[in-house]
Amino acid sequence: MKKKGLALLMSLLFVSSALLSACGDKGAEKPSGGTEGAASNEPFEITIRHTQVGESKKFRLALLNDVVSKTEEAVPGLKIKLDAVDSEVNRKEKLRGEMAAGKPPEVFDVFGSPDAGVYSKEGLMLDLTPILEELGIKDKFTTLDPFTHEGKIYGLPIGGSIEGIFYNKDYFAQKGLTVPKTLAQLEQIAETIKADGKIPFAQSSKDAWIPLMTTNNLWSYYAGAEVTYGFKTGETKWTDPKVVEGVKKHQEWVEKGYFKKGELGFEYADMRNQIISGEAMMMMDGSWANSVFRDPAQAGDMVGKIGYFNLPPVNEGDPVIVMQDANNGYGFSASVAEDPRKLQAVKEFIKNMWTDEMQLRGLKEDGVLPAMKMDLATMNSTSDDPLMQDIFKGVSEIKYSFPAFDALVQADVNTALSMGIQQVIGGELDAEKMLENVQAAQEAANAAEE
Repeated sequence: MKKKGLALLMSLLFVSSALLSACGDKGAEKPSGGTEGAASNEPFEITIRHTQVGESKKFRLALLNDVVSKTEEAVPGLKIKLDAVDSEVNRKEKLRGEMAAGKPPEVFDVFGSPDAGVYSKEGLMLDLTPILEELGIKDKFTTLDPFTHEGKIYGLPIGGSIEGIFYNKDYFAQKGLTVPKTLAQLEQIAETIKADGKIPFAQSSKDAWIPLMTTNNLWSYYAGAEVTYGFKTGETKWTDPKVVEGVKKHQEWVEKGYFKKGELGFEYADMRNQIISGEAMMMMDGSWANSVFRDPAQAGDMVGKIGYFNLPPVNEGDPVIVMQDANNGYGFSASVAEDPRKLQAVKEFIKNMWTDEMQLRGLKEDGVLPAMKMDLATMNSTSDDPLMQDIFKGVSEIKYSFPAFDALVQADVNTALSMGIQQVIGGELDAEKMLENVQAAQEAANAAEE
C-alpha cells in the first residue's frame, strides 16, 4: 500500500529565493527564459482559466491576482485575462469542449489524473519538464505523479488536501462527546445528535462529488486504500463484497436520517451553512474548507469553535486511511510553445506562482496544504490556528492514503458513480445495484481503451 503520510507531505522546507533570484530581477532585467523576441513591448494577451469562484474562494483568488500582477509587470506588453468558471462546469463541460476543438486557454485549471493524461496524449498540453528544470523547481514538489505521463510533466498542483470530519467543538464539549476512535463510536455520536433534534452530518448532494467524499472514504476503509487503483486494470471490481459494504454504510446513514432531508437539492455552500448555523454538528469535507470556518465574514461567531478529525477506522487500532492528494492545479496549452512571448509569460507565471512565499501564503490565508516540500515546524510557525493544528495532526496520523476516485477512473465511470450515489440517496437504488451499474460502466470503459 502507498504510505504517503506526513513524511511525504511535509518532508523538507522548500527554499526558492536563491534559485529564483538567479533568474533575474523582474524590475530591471529581462524576464527568465531569455526567449528570442520576448523583449518586445507590443501588447499581447493570454487567458488564465481559474475556478476561484464565490466567497469561499476569495483568499485563493487574491493570491492569483497578486501572481498575475507580478507576471504582467515582468513581461513587457503582457495583459492577462482572468476567466472565472465554476470548477465542475470547467472540468466536465467547458474545458472538455475546448479540448475537443483543440483550443484551450493558454493557462487553465485542470485535474492531473486522469484529465491531464488524456489531454497530453492528444498533444494539447505543454510539456513543462524543461521549464521546471530551467527554474530549478522540478524536485521541489511533494508529488507530481498525477500530472506526469510517459516521464513528462504536464501540469502543477496548487496545493494538497485531505478529507475528514469538521465538527462543532462547543457542542461536543457540552454533550460530553469526544473524538471517536471507530466508525461505531462515530455512529453513536450521530445517534446522540439526532436524538437531540440536530442533524448529525451536514450534506449537500446536488453535485454528486460532495456526498462521494463520504462514500469514497468508506469503501476505502472497508476494502483497503489500494482498491480503487485496481478498477481501471480489472484487478478489483466495484461489486467486491467489501466495496459493497462500504457503500451500504453510506446508504445506511441516509436511511437512519443522519443527513438533512432534501440534500439532493442543496448546493455546496448550503452544507457549510448547516454547520455554521448550528443546524448540523459534523460535516465530511476537504481540508480546504477550513478557510470558511476561519473567516468571520463567512463563519461569524463560529470562528474558533470548529474542529477537525480524520474519519475513524472500522476497528480501534486499525491504521488510519485518508484521501490525500495534490491533483488539482494548472495546465498550459501546447500552442504556447509556438509563440515565444506567450511561452515567456507562462515561465514567469510559474516562477511567481510556485514559490515558498506563495505556498506559505496559501496555507496561512487560504488553509490549503502545501504542494511543495515543507517541514512541520515551518507549517506550524505559519499558522497557530487551532483548526489548522487539528488538520496538521490529522495529516500526521495517516498510515495509508489514496487519491480521490475521480483521479483513478475514466470519465464514464465517474458519471456512473455520480448518478448512482444520487439514486441511492434518493431511494431509487440500493448499494448493490448501484455498484453493478458502475462495474458495467467500468468494464465498458476498460474495453474501450484496449
